[in-house]
Amino acid sequence: MATVPEATPQREVLLRYTDGAILLHWLMAALVVVQVWIGFTFHNMPRGPERADMFLWHKTVGATILMLAIIRLIWRLLHKPPPFPEDLPHWERIAAVWNHRIFYALLIVIPLTGLSAVSGGAEEAMTPLKFGLALPVIPGLSEAAGDLFGGAHEALVKLTIALLVIHVAAALKHQFIDRARVAGRMPPFRAPGGIEARPRDDV
Repeated sequence: MATVPEATPQREVLLRYTDGAILLHWLMAALVVVQVWIGFTFHNMPRGPERADMFLWHKTVGATILMLAIIRLIWRLLHKPPPFPEDLPHWERIAAVWNHRIFYALLIVIPLTGLSAVSGGAEEAMTPLKFGLALPVIPGLSEAAGDLFGGAHEALVKLTIALLVIHVAAALKHQFIDRARVAGRMPPFRAPGGIEARPRDDV
């Protein structure tokens, strides 16, 4: 990956993400929001069948996020992202690129720390999910190691929420305050002035 993010003049046609990247982006965004809600909800519930069922949902959504994060990473490696418009400040390009890189890492590491947490001291080889599915646990982890990974899991979730707030704030700033071309790289946000947006692969 380049150290300096690519930027090119884009006067009449703005290059945006591919349809596949857009679908994966918004699908994962929705799942992350749902997962955060599920996580905080079950964490504050008293022990019992309802909390256990919510925990099954938490594990199931987490496994789905992990699978989609890997798919999204593969898609990203096979499809070069659109360049930034040249009018986007250099520091914002750097911040955007590293924000995305950290997101990619967290969306893989967080589910793995969660799996490690439920694997600690597990007596069964599989941990149950919803819909009759199950996920293999990581063998050989002690209960103490599971607790350690559980703490890391919670800390990384808080970091993700902070980065998500920054990401959303930046997107809204580009769309409604700066009215910058860069907003149109990720529909349904649009570039100002009626500039046409096309997937990079189509240009």
